[in-house]
Amino acid sequence: MAAADTSVSSPGASEVEALLPADLIDFLGCATPQAWIDWALANPELLLIDHAQCEKKAASTAMSLLYRYVSEPLLLTKMSQLAREELLHFEQVVKLMEARGIAYRHLSASRYAEGLRRHVRPQEPDRLVDILIIGAFIEARSCERFARLIPHLDEELAKFYRSLVKSEGRHYEDYLMLAQHLAPSPIEDRVAFFAERERDLIVTPDTDFRFHSGVPA
Repeated sequence: MAAADTSVSSPGASEVEALLPADLIDFLGCATPQAWIDWALANPELLLIDHAQCEKKAASTAMSLLYRYVSEPLLLTKMSQLAREELLHFEQVVKLMEARGIAYRHLSASRYAEGLRRHVRPQEPDRLVDILIIGAFIEARSCERFARLIPHLDEELAKFYRSLVKSEGRHYEDYLMLAQHLAPSPIEDRVAFFAERERDLIVTPDTDFRFHSGVPA
């Protein structure tokens, strides 16, 4: 992945923000730090490899919910759609990598998802509600990072990531809607709790670059 030609004007911050729904920006506790963006641009192969891995994990999460919560028709419909779309994204990233001579390989997981999931409550329906809220944060952060990377990418990858901003934003909305729909009580306090946990994971140092890593140590 090549950085954009600096002789061509890149979209400004206001244009990047225009790609993101206002409610998504408000949902996240912080913007992605510039230090992470610089780290991503310095590791183009790792960015794509871990991106592919994230798409595959997202499909796996959706399938897991399909199997575990078979009595929730709305959840089944949304997760079925999401799983198909995430697998399509996985295929698209792998094809991009192949065209660029990047071999797909296994990478160790970042601390991000596990750092959120360790706070999931054990009893239902609280467990499901927390998992759905976490799903909303993962998708929202993915959407936000795609948007912030776009001004710095080559034309092909920027076009692809621009399309992903729309789909990941929709996934965020679906997860949050399902959490609200299936929760026995309002979820605002729980969303605020996970917003703080998510923010901590984004702004604190990481030793290994990943798509959802914090800033470089």
